[in-house]
Amino acid sequence: MKKIKIISGIIWAFMALIIILILFPGLNSFSVALSKLPFMKINPNFAGGDAAFSYVQERCTLVVRKPVFDGLLSERKHGFVQLDWRGELPDVISDTIDFDRDGGSDFVVNLKRNDAVTVINPLSDLVTGLNVSVPTSYGWTVRVGLKRE
Repeated sequence: MKKIKIISGIIWAFMALIIILILFPGLNSFSVALSKLPFMKINPNFAGGDAAFSYVQERCTLVVRKPVFDGLLSERKHGFVQLDWRGELPDVISDTIDFDRDGGSDFVVNLKRNDAVTVINPLSDLVTGLNVSVPTSYGWTVRVGLKRE
């Protein structure tokens, strides 16, 4: 009985090795096909959330994304809202943002692109300050920290 178990284990391991070697070249196309399924999407903590609304100006567009509070099991107490400026940006940007669209301004963003200096002036208790401010291939991205209501 012991020899049968050993032989069956060796056969199982050899068959698994053969299957892995056969499937290995196709893993790239399989992962691409899997990523295109409708339920697969990038985590908002990395992508910045879905676009909520945008302000279109002559030379650039400001995209304000939905606030992100996603955690592993539940929502976090602190999150962020991401702002994306796209297009030909001026050297100095000063925008007043109402991210929750309640009619009251929530914060003011002052951005000096040449110096890479970003200042957030909170106008709401929900805004905690600047999280990230970086140039991107399409313009500039700023993440502003938030507290959950």
